[in-house]
Amino acid sequence: MSDSSPASADTPAPASVPVLEVWCELQCPDCRTALDDVRALRARYGDRLELRLRHFPLERHKHSFAAAQAAEEAAEQGQGWPYVEAVLGRVEELDRGGEPFLVEVAGELGLDAEEFDTALIDGRHILIVDADQAEGKAIGVTGTPTYVIGDKRLDGGKNQEGLRERIEEIVDRLLAGQDA
Repeated sequence: MSDSSPASADTPAPASVPVLEVWCELQCPDCRTALDDVRALRARYGDRLELRLRHFPLERHKHSFAAAQAAEEAAEQGQGWPYVEAVLGRVEELDRGGEPFLVEVAGELGLDAEEFDTALIDGRHILIVDADQAEGKAIGVTGTPTYVIGDKRLDGGKNQEGLRERIEEIVDRLLAGQDA
């Protein structure tokens, strides 16, 4: 997801801008913790780094697949990251409330909640979520959050300590190489 929408709804970044793929699951407490890092990276790099949400719903979280579809609908309505942050900030409510909670959050953000409900029923975003999940498995993603930048894959699911600093080192190196 770029600053405004998930990867599937993005236009490609200019070649000079590194892309950080954030493999995430919206019912994952570790992904909620990772939000601070994502915000810090956005603040530090602004438009010099494209942040792209990639969906990796985990089977053990029964609402994660619906949440990924809802994030795609939010992106379609122009509020991708705000929606992701709102849902991640309330993981426990998603655990309890399921799909009605996802629609409720859409309404709170001023999105078309009725369209959200319809999107979750008709499954219009299923293929996007399936494709992300399949690609994640193909490149070795096993849990969330996982970050991919350049040719590096960084797993934050077990331990996030020092992860943002490692990402910053890679981004700085990529940006320096492109400026040379």
